[in-house]
Amino acid sequence: MLYTGLKITIFALLLLNAAFYMARADASSALDEAAWLLLLFLFEWEASGRRQPATDRLRAVIPAVRLTAAAAVVVAAIAFAAEDSWLDVTNSGLWIAVVALLEVEVRWPHLVVMNERLFVTTATVLYGGLGLLVLAWTWRDEWLDAYDALLWILAFAFIEMDMLRFSRRTGGASDENTRPAGNIR
Repeated sequence: MLYTGLKITIFALLLLNAAFYMARADASSALDEAAWLLLLFLFEWEASGRRQPATDRLRAVIPAVRLTAAAAVVVAAIAFAAEDSWLDVTNSGLWIAVVALLEVEVRWPHLVVMNERLFVTTATVLYGGLGLLVLAWTWRDEWLDAYDALLWILAFAFIEMDMLRFSRRTGGASDENTRPAGNIR
């Protein structure tokens, strides 16, 4: 119960923070926030075991939505590079690596079970790098950026924990029928 409450609180704070960013940010930052929110909620949906959409139409749309959001993240990263915003570029690169790791965990959970130490180590290194960026923004007195980055780390860390729990529970079975119908916690 505490776990779920913390997760809901972090996600709610992230939504509020993202709305604030999108209202006051430049176009590349607003695009970045919107795309990451979409990816976050798609991963949360999958990590919670609700992989079967209600309709065939929705099932067909989800990969296109994910691909569009991922493309928007890359476009925003390129825009950050053009703006010489290297902390944002580094942040984007690390997050793209986190998403790639989560994609593997979602698509091939048996690989996670067979290589759990590698997946945990990789996730630890990526989140550690993101944590260093929080410190960099704090050092630069960019408090809102540091707070935003910390919220994102916490939100995706919850999803990462859910994915590892799911992989352990199913023994890495990739058959979608083995996924729980409800929440995996």
